[in-house]
Amino acid sequence: QVQLVESGGGLVQAGGSLRLSCAASGGTFSSYGMGWFRQAPEKEREYVASIGRSGYVTYYSDSVKGRFTISRDNYKNTMYLQMNSLKPEDTAGYYCAATRQLTGGRSPREYDYWGQGTQVTVSS
Repeated sequence: QVQLVESGGGLVQAGGSLRLSCAASGGTFSSYGMGWFRQAPEKEREYVASIGRSGYVTYYSDSVKGRFTISRDNYKNTMYLQMNSLKPEDTAGYYCAATRQLTGGRSPREYDYWGQGTQVTVSS
């Protein structure tokens, strides 16, 4: 069973940057496709980005493409989300997730393990 812990969230002004981390333990990290999701109050959980087991294949939602970069370090058992040019509409709880699939998809139902989340707040 994989345990996931997010960190790096916080309060930032619009146009600023943050880097989120997702530390994994309890499993073979390189065996899992990984993804980032976000959820704002009273909204459904939204796909942000996903990455394949090796880190070479990445996908993004249209809303973050060109601003966010997903990456992973299989030696450190950690996934990252570099977020640049942040907007107030990026404000949400951000969650990392792991799937036994080669590369995580866009549906939360495809993921087997979830972290507790880290809050990102972007002020205007």
